[in-house]
Amino acid sequence: MSKKVTLYNTLTQKKEELVPYSENKIKMYVCGPTVYSSAHLGHARAAVTFDVIERFLTYLGYEVTYVRNFTDIDDKIIAKSNETGIPANEISEKYIQEYQEDMASIGVKPPTTQPKVTEHVPEIIEMIQRIIDNGHAYQSEGDVFFSVKKFNGYGKLSKRDPDDMMAGTRIDINEKKEDPLDFALWKAAKPGEPFWESPWGNGRPGWHIECSLMSTKYLGDSFDIHGGGKDLIFPHHENEIAQSEAATGKPFAKYWVHNGLIQINREKMSKSIGNILNVNEAVSMWSKEAIRLFFLSHQYLNPADFSDTTMNEAEAALERLYMTLKRANDLAETKNEADKELESSIEAFKESWVSAMCDDFNTAEALGNLFELTRAINRSIDSNGWTPTLKTALKEVDQFAQTLGILEYDPNEYLQSHKLEKASTEITEEEIEQLIEERISARKDKNWARADEIRDELDAKGIVLEDKADNTIWRVK
Repeated sequence: MSKKVTLYNTLTQKKEELVPYSENKIKMYVCGPTVYSSAHLGHARAAVTFDVIERFLTYLGYEVTYVRNFTDIDDKIIAKSNETGIPANEISEKYIQEYQEDMASIGVKPPTTQPKVTEHVPEIIEMIQRIIDNGHAYQSEGDVFFSVKKFNGYGKLSKRDPDDMMAGTRIDINEKKEDPLDFALWKAAKPGEPFWESPWGNGRPGWHIECSLMSTKYLGDSFDIHGGGKDLIFPHHENEIAQSEAATGKPFAKYWVHNGLIQINREKMSKSIGNILNVNEAVSMWSKEAIRLFFLSHQYLNPADFSDTTMNEAEAALERLYMTLKRANDLAETKNEADKELESSIEAFKESWVSAMCDDFNTAEALGNLFELTRAINRSIDSNGWTPTLKTALKEVDQFAQTLGILEYDPNEYLQSHKLEKASTEITEEEIEQLIEERISARKDKNWARADEIRDELDAKGIVLEDKADNTIWRVK
C-alpha cells in the first residue's frame, strides 16, 4: 500500500501502523448483536464505524474479509422466550431479520460473512475440549469453566491484574467454580431450555467462546483486526483472548479497535435510564445519511451525543452538501477555461482526506476537508460557472462520499423530497456565510436591530439560523 494506516490499538494503548499478516489482505472480526430485541443506536454506531473502516481499507486496495456474528442463543433470548412463550429460535430469527433491515436502512453494507452461534455448536464443543486438554479449563457438574489464573497474561487487554480483581457485578459468584474469576465455556441446560449434547452433558455455549470459535474458523488462529464497542473490552474481549490463545497456543487478534459509546442528551444510553433509541425510530425522524453523518462527525474513539440539536445540525450539513451538488449539476457545460484556484483545492482535498482517514480513520477531520472543498466549489460556480475543473471536483467528492456511504441520492430528487430546492437559487453559500459574519459582528457591537434584520433577510430566503455557544449554524427551511 502506498499509504500507511495507523490505528489506536487497545491492546498496546497506542497508535500503531497497520501491518497485516498478509501484505494486501485484511482479516477483521467484529462482535455483532445478541438478537433478543430491536437494534439501537449503539449497535448502529458500531456497524457504521466498521462499515467505513472496511470501505476505506478497500479503497486503499486491501482485500478485506469482514466477519460479524449473531449471538442467537443466550440467557437474554431464553428469558424472553420464557416470558413470551415464543420459541428462542423464532425470537432470534425475528431480530436477525430486523437487524439486517435496520442496518441496510442506514447504508451499512453486509459483511463478508455473518455466522450464527447455533450453526457452530459442534465446533465450539471441540474448541472447549482443546482448552480442557491444554489444562486451562475444567468440568464442574455439567458446566465447563475457564481457569483464569492458569492463563498467563489474563488482563492484558483491559489492563486489569487478576490478583487485584474481586467478584462484582460483572463476575459470576458460583459455588461450582474453583475461583470467582473463572468464566463459563459451557453451561449445563436448565429444565425447558434449548440444549445440545456434549461430553459434559446437555447444555449450550457460554457467551465468550462463540466469538473465539467463529473468528478463528473464518479468519484463522491469528488475524488482523478485532472490533466492537468499548463496553466489550471487559469481560468479553478479555475472555476471548484468554480462551482463544489457550486453545491454539498462538496470538489471537493483532489490533483491537473499540468505538466510543452513544449518549442521549449527554446521558449514557442505557436500559436502566430508559433512554434507548432504536434504529427504526431514528430513521423515522431523520434521514439515513444524516444519521451516518452524525456518527462520522465524531472520531470513532470518542463518545457521540445524540440529540435533536445534533441531528438537526447533521441534517443541515447534509443539505448544504446536496445544495452544492445541485448547483453544479444545474450548470450547462461550456468551454470555459480551467479554474486554477479550484484545481489547487482539489489537490489539497485529495491529500488531506486520505491522510485524515489513514490517521486512525479520522472521519471528523475528513468531513471538515470535504466542506472546505465544497466552499471552493461554490466560489468557483459564483465566479466562473461551469469549468472542466468542476467536473473533476465532483468526481473527487463522489469517491470520498462512497467511502463514507453518503451523498448516494440524486441532488435534485433529494432536495425536492426535502423541499429544499428554493434556497439554492436565491442565495449562495458564500453570501450566507458573509451575512452570518456581519450578524456576529453586529451582535458583538450590541447592534441588535441589524442582527435581527440579517436574520429576517436570511429567513425570507429560506435560511434558518441557530446560535450556538461558540458559533452560528444555518440550515434550509
